[in-house]
Amino acid sequence: MHGLHLTADLSGVRADLALMLDTKALQALCVDAVALVGLGTVAELFHRFTPAPGEAQSGITGVVLLAESHLAIHTWPELGGVTLDVYVCNMGRDNSAKAQALMASLISAFSPDQVQQQALQRG
Repeated sequence: MHGLHLTADLSGVRADLALMLDTKALQALCVDAVALVGLGTVAELFHRFTPAPGEAQSGITGVVLLAESHLAIHTWPELGGVTLDVYVCNMGRDNSAKAQALMASLISAFSPDQVQQQALQRG
């Protein structure tokens, strides 16, 4: 149960950025970033929502189930926002550096104007 839970709220992200609108692009980014930092993907699911009445764009929610726990991501192109959630358990070995590297990689890919990050030690 011991682990590190990281969250980030991004704002000022370009609404036309492919990662905000293209489910396959966002899924590839997340799965590739997980592999790059050395965490293990167990499964993934990404869904683009139908635009609300009067809206031209809609966001994506995605989850990558990790052997170590999870990555969740939500995009709001109509607001220029993204929320990120990375949780890794540290049973057997400390995965904190991998979680931090994953979060940094994802934040960088969106080039936000502002980032608010939080970290919680769990367990």
